[in-house]
Amino acid sequence: MSWSSFLRLLVVGASLSTSSWSQRDVGPEKAIETDLKGLRQLPDDSRAAATRKLALAIRQLPPSRARVGLAVELSSLATEGDFGRDTLQQVVNTLATAIQEQKPSQQGDPQGAYSELARVVHYEHVPTKLNDPPFSAALAKLAEDDRQRQEADFRLTDLQGKPWTLKKLRGQVVLVNFWATWCPPCRKEMPDLERLSHRFAKQGLVILAISDEARDKVEPFIVQAKYSYPILLDPGRAVNERFHIQGIPKTLVYDRDGKLAAQSSDMRTLGQFLEMLRSTGLR
Repeated sequence: MSWSSFLRLLVVGASLSTSSWSQRDVGPEKAIETDLKGLRQLPDDSRAAATRKLALAIRQLPPSRARVGLAVELSSLATEGDFGRDTLQQVVNTLATAIQEQKPSQQGDPQGAYSELARVVHYEHVPTKLNDPPFSAALAKLAEDDRQRQEADFRLTDLQGKPWTLKKLRGQVVLVNFWATWCPPCRKEMPDLERLSHRFAKQGLVILAISDEARDKVEPFIVQAKYSYPILLDPGRAVNERFHIQGIPKTLVYDRDGKLAAQSSDMRTLGQFLEMLRSTGLR
């Protein structure tokens, strides 16, 4: 996303500053909530620093359900791109601390805190010392989802009417991207997918983007944006459910032997996509 210098200054100036909270007319929880809502509007180079400050600020709040909820929300936003390992570690530490002090397991984890922590630890490979049984169960669930994605297949038709079957693409590298027109992180990574589709086409890369929306929603968006890689339709969500897609964007990369070689549970930058493809031998 491009920003004029003027807008950039305005946005950066509005970014999080923990030292300014005492001057606000709202409490720290409301201030954090407001800053969370503004994270996506920040330029990437400012967003990482703002995310780290939010992580530390949430950690300083007294234990409460609201604190756990804020930590969960921050975690869900912190993986929308590449904001650095230190940023993710701060976010994971904050969520783990909020969980330990509030113990969501005692209430059935209604805010999905254990599941969210497991998502970041499992897919972003960020360590945590938390060892609660509900967290272990959440990690085990993700491992089982991975196993089923390895075995699962689909046959879907693209916007031009061409059928695609995943298992029949053995011998090629296949990147499967689950997305939707209403999803800002999905839209943000699509230009990079277009670049990759051209860059690696001769090396056998196939990109298949799957949307669960109706054709009349998807087709105008694709035509206007002029994306050329295949867009597959899954309006009944049968494939989404078969591959355990609970949040988008979600990307799966299968190597030439059909092995699930890499995956992400959120938006990826061009550099992150390239790292995923390197696991299949593409350079």
